[in-house]
Amino acid sequence: MAKRVRGSNRSTGRRTAVRPTRPAGPRPSAAPPPAPATAVPSVSLTADEEARAAELEARILAEERAAEEALRRNRARGRSIEGGRSAEPLGVRAAAEYAYVRRDVIRIARIGGLLLGVLAVLHVLINVTGTISI
Repeated sequence: MAKRVRGSNRSTGRRTAVRPTRPAGPRPSAAPPPAPATAVPSVSLTADEEARAAELEARILAEERAAEEALRRNRARGRSIEGGRSAEPLGVRAAAEYAYVRRDVIRIARIGGLLLGVLAVLHVLINVTGTISI
């Protein structure tokens, strides 16, 4: 049995369309018209333009330095982790990694306790003493 192949290697029997050739003559030019002789471009920069260029160059250099520093930090961080695993024990890594979870759980417990306290105070004021009537 022959091996199945996607697509077909057979020709469809149609010939490709033959395009007529263009006559070899002068082509119309798409170039813009020449500038008038009165407009002469300036060769030198003004003091404001030079100051602006210096400012832009200093800003670009500062951004490049910051990017290189970030790249160096990422490479150093990558070297400290060998093969995707840190040399620290799992407990130490978990303690450092999940410190934010501990903080969040403590905040949730505080807010829950505060709400229970407010409910207790309202219970006393409404049901026990009758100070507040609804």
